[in-house]
Amino acid sequence: ARAADRAGRLPDLLLQINTGSEPQKAGALPEEADAFITLCRTRFGASVRGLMCIPPEGTDPMPHFTLLADMARAHGLPVVSMGMSGDFEQAIAAGATHVRVGSAIFGARPAADPAAPTPLRDESRPG
Repeated sequence: ARAADRAGRLPDLLLQINTGSEPQKAGALPEEADAFITLCRTRFGASVRGLMCIPPEGTDPMPHFTLLADMARAHGLPVVSMGMSGDFEQAIAAGATHVRVGSAIFGARPAADPAAPTPLRDESRPG
């Protein structure tokens, strides 16, 4: 928000909904989504263009896709970003306007080394 205020403009925004209520994922919980969407639209106006979700791994994604598409429709949001390489066809059938198919194009990601520093947690630097 501060960067947008400095630039005097906002990019198109997609709000993440944590349709599976997974504690390790970000995003508004389904029961809080309507209030969150309303709050964001009040703050950011027409820049809020849609919703996005990533269903829990190993579950049927359709209930999550349907929930997200229904929420977007109820709020008059035109963009529904859901579905990845393994389930994009189901996402499109449920109403996705955007899908993420990186591993279908670039291959699987290498397994992460849990001891490796990350950009947010680089233990080699003090402070």
